[in-house]
Amino acid sequence: MQLHILGCHSASPSPTAHPTAQVLTIRNHQFLIDCGEGTQVRMRLNKIKFTRIKHIFISHLHGDHFYGLIGFISTQCLLQRETELHIYGPKGIKEIILLQLKLANTYTSYPLYFHELSSDEPEVIFEDEQVIVSTIPLVHRVYTNGFLFQEKLGERKLNIEVAQQYPIDPVYYNSAKQGKDIKLDDGRVIDNKKLTFPPDKPLAYAFCSDTAFQPEMATQIAKVDLLYHESTFLEEHEDLCEVTKHSTAKQAGIIAQKANAGRLILGHYSSRYKKLERFQQEAREVFENVELAISGKVFEVG
Repeated sequence: MQLHILGCHSASPSPTAHPTAQVLTIRNHQFLIDCGEGTQVRMRLNKIKFTRIKHIFISHLHGDHFYGLIGFISTQCLLQRETELHIYGPKGIKEIILLQLKLANTYTSYPLYFHELSSDEPEVIFEDEQVIVSTIPLVHRVYTNGFLFQEKLGERKLNIEVAQQYPIDPVYYNSAKQGKDIKLDDGRVIDNKKLTFPPDKPLAYAFCSDTAFQPEMATQIAKVDLLYHESTFLEEHEDLCEVTKHSTAKQAGIIAQKANAGRLILGHYSSRYKKLERFQQEAREVFENVELAISGKVFEVG
C-alpha cells in the first residue's frame, strides 16, 4: 500500500502550499482522494497516470477539496478517455459538475458515474474482491466524510518446497493458495496448512478530512495501519476549532492513540504557520509515530 501526497494545506493555494489531494495505491487500485485546485499539475509532476484513476472520493464541497475536479474530468475528454470514471461525494456534487460541463458545452467521451452520499452513519460505498471502502462520518461546517480503505484477506502463499515433495500437478497450486486441501491420485488428502503459509495481514488506511475533534471515531478506525488526520491548528489556537470545526495536531494524536493506529500523518495546516515541526512535536506528546504530510511525499506500508 502506498500513499502519495499531492497537496496537504488548507485554504488558498500558493506556489509552495497545495490544497488537499492524495493518491492511494492499494491492491492494484489507484484511488484519488479529494481533488483540490492544481491536482492535475501535481499528478503530472509526480508522474501519476490519469488513466489509472477510476474512482475519486471527495470528502466535502469546500473548494480546497474539490475545485480541481472539473478540470480533471474535462482533461479526460481531451485525452479521449474511454474508461468509466466514478465520483463519490456529498449530495450536490453531480449537479455542480454537470452544470459546469453543460455551460461549457463540454460532454464526456467516457461513462461518468456519480455516487452521492448523504448518510450520517458509516456505509460501504465501494467493494470488489480485493478492497472495501467505507465512509467515516465527520463533523464540519458542511456535510463531510472521511474514508476507510481496507484490503480483504488475500490468498495463502504456496510453500513450494513442501508442495514439490508430493506428486501434485502444478495446476492445483492455485487451489491450494485458495485454501483448499489437495487430493492425490492415490487417495491421500494433503492438508492445506502443510502446503501453504497464511496470507499477509490485510492493510487499512483511514483518511480523516476536515473535522472537529471526534474521539468516538477511533472505534471505527481501530488498528488502521496508516491514519491521515487533519491538523489545521496548534494548541495555542485551539479556541478556533469550535468556530471552524477543525482539529489541532495534539487532538489528531489523541485519535491515533485511541485507535491504536500504526502511524499518523498530519496535514491540512493553516497558512498562519510558517514552520511545521511544531505540529509533529505536539502530536507526539500523546502518540509517538507521527509524520508530516508534505506535497510530493510518498508513504509506504507493508
